[in-house]
Amino acid sequence: MECIVHFTVVQKEGPKKLRGLIFVEAGERPAGEDLIGMFADMDLHVVPDPDDSQRFLPAGLDPAFRYIRVNELNLGEEKHQEDHNLKSILNELLSPKRAGF
Repeated sequence: MECIVHFTVVQKEGPKKLRGLIFVEAGERPAGEDLIGMFADMDLHVVPDPDDSQRFLPAGLDPAFRYIRVNELNLGEEKHQEDHNLKSILNELLSPKRAGF
């Protein structure tokens, strides 16, 4: 199963939002070592931050970035987010005043 990893690389020039891909067994989430391997494949060598489980620190002596923060793991599960604008429009269209009642 595919897991899309959304993360931010914080550099001296500013943050850069990126994505990576990890394959996991159905129903499982990627482990820290999976994330470290994915970053290494992208030439981003990291170690876990002992104070923050979603943050990774550079492993090299002359790092090109300050840290990496994992923002989201997308395992392909359906996500629902209420659309407030659509709800407002529908409420306006279906209101008794609008319907002539």
